[in-house]
Amino acid sequence: MNQIENTLTSLEVAEMVGKDHSKVIRDIRNITSHLNEAKNGSVKIEDYFTEDTYQDNKGESRPCYRLTKKGCELFSTRMTGAKGTQFAVAYIERFNQMEQHIKQVKIPTSQRELVQLALSANEETNQRLDVVEDEIHEIKENKLITTEDKGTIDSHVRKKVASICRDLRLDQQAKSLLFQDLGSSIKRLFNVPNRGRIKDKDFLKALDFVDTWEPSSVTKAQIHQLSLFDETA
Repeated sequence: MNQIENTLTSLEVAEMVGKDHSKVIRDIRNITSHLNEAKNGSVKIEDYFTEDTYQDNKGESRPCYRLTKKGCELFSTRMTGAKGTQFAVAYIERFNQMEQHIKQVKIPTSQRELVQLALSANEETNQRLDVVEDEIHEIKENKLITTEDKGTIDSHVRKKVASICRDLRLDQQAKSLLFQDLGSSIKRLFNVPNRGRIKDKDFLKALDFVDTWEPSSVTKAQIHQLSLFDETA
């Protein structure tokens, strides 16, 4: 059983006794037929068996029965030998398990207990909400920028380098040094292996950094050396 209940299904009974479910259904129908023929008003079939349905592997509704403890006792009379004993032991153990579970469940009997139960349920709900909120926060914290956002950052990088080259009239070699410097600066600042790994929450910060970026002293010195080399060439 998936949950502890006060009945067993004919599917469970079939598994316990090692019989095909259709044969268990047939046996139960024979028993109920005999009860209907013999009952004098003192026997209630629902005290033993109740009709029910279940969904098979195809999702189709199929008939089954639910058996009370008395129903299991009556069903066991149709079996003899080892199988009958094994079934009796199996259903007795199962119903004892159900009874122990029911005893452990305290049903509120006063207004105070009802309030305590409601508060307990509310606390459990709040705890679950806290977990969900933490998970959502973690997702937001670790969400990466989209491909479109990366393209926007790349575009700002190109514009920034082009602007510096235009203002200082720098050549292609100097342009390559600027790209390398700016790219390395971005990776160091955001601790990422490449711009595509920048987190979504840092997107605007990345754009601002690129737009206000200035070449490092080392890059400026390298560009200056290139200029001196060009002058002496």
